[in-house]
Amino acid sequence: QVQLVESGGDLVQPGGSLRLSCKASGFTASNYPMGWFRQAPGKEREFVAAITSDGGSTDYADFVKGRFTISRDNAKNTVYLQMNSLRPEDTAVYYCARAHLPGNWLIRGPQHVQIWGQGTQVTISS
Repeated sequence: QVQLVESGGDLVQPGGSLRLSCKASGFTASNYPMGWFRQAPGKEREFVAAITSDGGSTDYADFVKGRFTISRDNAKNTVYLQMNSLRPEDTAVYYCARAHLPGNWLIRGPQHVQIWGQGTQVTISS
């Protein structure tokens, strides 16, 4: 069964850090581009970060550049999102995503996603 399972969401204070993990199963993760999206209450799901299948290239939404880092460990079938300098506006459910096609390219939006995780809640509040 193809599956993505996120973990690491929590309640943290502004300025704090979190690391999200996404464990992939049921497919060879190293063949696929991966990404992170988020959805805040009352808003549409939005792109956060993406990484190529070999981990050699990454891309970020402007609002997280310099604060978030996406990475992957293909030996562990796991993708990470390191989030620093967190702000209240980062509060959202964060979703891991697998691209609809294998290869070494970058997800740019939900139209490129075939598999979604169940999401993990990140809350930034004092």
